[in-house]
Amino acid sequence: MIIISHRGNLDGVDPIYENMPDYIEKAIQQGFQVEVDVWIKNNKIFLGHDRPQYKINLSFLKNKKLWCHAKNFEAMDIMLKNKIHCFWHETDKMCLTSKKIIWCYPGTFVRGGITVVLNKNKNNLKNFCYGICTDYPNYYLNFLK
Repeated sequence: MIIISHRGNLDGVDPIYENMPDYIEKAIQQGFQVEVDVWIKNNKIFLGHDRPQYKINLSFLKNKKLWCHAKNFEAMDIMLKNKIHCFWHETDKMCLTSKKIIWCYPGTFVRGGITVVLNKNKNNLKNFCYGICTDYPNYYLNFLK
């Protein structure tokens, strides 16, 4: 099972650093894949959850360790054109990523999908999910061994 860091978090929610490029790089260097939130504004690419915050280059998104959540239509369009692993959802229970992997909304569990787990859950996810996206990847790394 793969463990995906939610916005670069390793040991819990940290809204000050979430989606910050250096924060994401740190999570990748520790061996995790990372879900990031991507915006296009004025033909520029940004990371940020509720709004465009951190300007980045397209090359940043080409990292194979990233799962890119398009936050507006322009972001989805440019990522698809550039073959970047991406997905779009708002409150949908699930969606397919551009690599045809099921991405589930928090609290939704689908066999073989990626489930967003926003707390420290002790359910047996190991034999059910393809992976989880969490604010606690270090916890799950130890818990799922």
